[in-house]
Amino acid sequence: MSHPQLFLLFLCCLPLAAPLCCYTCVFPAISPMDCLKFPQECPAGQRCLASTAVGTRGSLRLVLYEKSCAIPSQCGLSGEKHTAGLNFTYHNNCCDTDLCNGAMAHAAPVWRGSALCILPILSLIQG
Repeated sequence: MSHPQLFLLFLCCLPLAAPLCCYTCVFPAISPMDCLKFPQECPAGQRCLASTAVGTRGSLRLVLYEKSCAIPSQCGLSGEKHTAGLNFTYHNNCCDTDLCNGAMAHAAPVWRGSALCILPILSLIQG
């Protein structure tokens, strides 16, 4: 294998430094599917957030869903907030692959650089 081919193979195997893309909600939604229309590129260092808040007041129960880009310190948080006469319990979950904060709890892995890495290897095997 020549040096240029090895160099190309090395470059293809490096992870791409593309910004993370996450689903977002303009406002908290009452359905987790409402957020899927709004993908957004996140600033560097942020992760995808999926948050669920359940508000109660007597027999009234309201569930709100939020999706966004988030700083890492917001990830994994749970707690309570009181607003508009409702007691909300919220849970924040984060993930690190494109559009991983969709409706599914765990998104399938994204192949970014790995798929590009396989192509030169296949051409070398066949050639």
